[in-house]
Amino acid sequence: MNPRPARAMAGILAGMLVLAGCTGSAESANTLTVLAAASLTETFGELEKRFEQEHPDVDVRISYDGSSTLAQQAINGASADVFASADPENMTKVVDAGAVDGQPAPFATNKLTIAVAKGNSKGIQDLRGLTAAGLTVVGCAEEVPCGRATAEVQRAASVTLRLASEEQSVKAVLNKVQAGEADAGLVYVTDVRAAGDAVTGVSFPEADQVINEYPIARLADAPNPELAAEFVELVRGQEGGRVLTDAGFGRP
Repeated sequence: MNPRPARAMAGILAGMLVLAGCTGSAESANTLTVLAAASLTETFGELEKRFEQEHPDVDVRISYDGSSTLAQQAINGASADVFASADPENMTKVVDAGAVDGQPAPFATNKLTIAVAKGNSKGIQDLRGLTAAGLTVVGCAEEVPCGRATAEVQRAASVTLRLASEEQSVKAVLNKVQAGEADAGLVYVTDVRAAGDAVTGVSFPEADQVINEYPIARLADAPNPELAAEFVELVRGQEGGRVLTDAGFGRP
């Protein structure tokens, strides 16, 4: 075999590897990855657009899921820059694991409401109404923030609900109500507002006793710590505050 073609081919392959490495580094340098609670889908989607408008060379990628699932991903070393939880408990798990850089900061609050089919044909008026025979009621699993809040409002109202299913995110609960698979579901007030006229919200007084506080933090191994800090600042600043308030979130 002629050594010259072999050397030439080796040089081409080496060049391709270097180029691939540079491309990967460039992509990493221009990508901001955020782990965000499912209830933040609409608001963080808006903030994602605003951040990218201010940083035309940056691609913001947001992974939405239940806070307990995201917390475990962060603890396991997921390649991400920011974690926004729907409760302090799951954020504390990430802090205790040494996966957070600095101190988490609260940026919003939320509370539960009852989501029912549009028009509320079942006539549900309060939390106790969900115990009526024949109703299919769904909620979140207790390890998820909305599930923990659901357990607390039941205690506050001295009510025990028979949940047909316990979902891993609040959006999964809402989807079951929207799809007609459940008569009612316990979700956040912001989820009902985001759903528009697809569902009807039924408020109940005990929800005011159980307020979820949302913390946000930059992750310790963030690939882009400076961008992460800027995104956290956007969320906690006036612009982020307006987006969150417009969506129905409270301020911490």
